[in-house]
Amino acid sequence: MNTNTPVANVYEISPRFRRMIEERIERLERDAVTDELNSMSIDNEDHMRRHLRLVAVQRAEALRMRLFLDKAGTRSMGSMVGS
Repeated sequence: MNTNTPVANVYEISPRFRRMIEERIERLERDAVTDELNSMSIDNEDHMRRHLRLVAVQRAEALRMRLFLDKAGTRSMGSMVGS
C-alpha cells in the first residue's frame, strides 16, 4: 500500500461544525497568548513550568484542529438535503 499518495478532503464537515472548530482554535490561541503573558508574573518555578506546559498543550491542540480542517472538506448546504 502506497502511503505517500495525497488524500484530498478525507472528511466532509458541515459549515456550522467548521465554524465551531475555527472559533475553538481562536479561543485556544488567544488563551495561550494570555496564559504565556501571565506566566511572567509567576514566582514559583514549578507553577511556571506547569503553566507553560498548559500553553504548549493549548497551541498543540489548536494546531491539531487546524490540520484537521486542512484535510476536511466543507459540505455544501445542497448536499445535506435528503441525507
